[in-house]
Amino acid sequence: MKLDKTDIKILQILQNNGRITNAELAKQVHMSPPPTLERVKKLEKNGVIKKYIALVEPAKIGIESFSFMEVTLSRHGKDSVKKFMTEVQKINEVMECHHVTGDADFLLKIAVENIKGYENLVLNKLTDLPNIQHLKTTMVLSTLKNETAFNVKGEKNGK
Repeated sequence: MKLDKTDIKILQILQNNGRITNAELAKQVHMSPPPTLERVKKLEKNGVIKKYIALVEPAKIGIESFSFMEVTLSRHGKDSVKKFMTEVQKINEVMECHHVTGDADFLLKIAVENIKGYENLVLNKLTDLPNIQHLKTTMVLSTLKNETAFNVKGEKNGK
């Protein structure tokens, strides 16, 4: 789907305020509400908009420790990789899992309540995952930037 300037504006607004009313959204993009709603529905139907969420302040719900973990598997066959991918998705503390190149096979973003919670996660969940050879953790001391909105471009090549 090729995005025009209005689609881009709609996406920019919705990424910053997913609860905006259609009437207010229409006003901000200088359109009437019915065609604005049609554009939003088209963006949803085409998978440009995946879902709407509430961003939660981690400390307010007891999450105070973040880390990034490099995971190296002992076996790299298709079945071993798929089994790891399936199992890691079941671990709630793993916020993100990326299959990566380089020294590690996967990069995980982990969120836990504290260092004791991290220790419990490692000892009772992560080391039980299939074909784990090596885990390497980097603890987050502080976060300077944490964006959720993408810089939307009109074409897939970024022009």
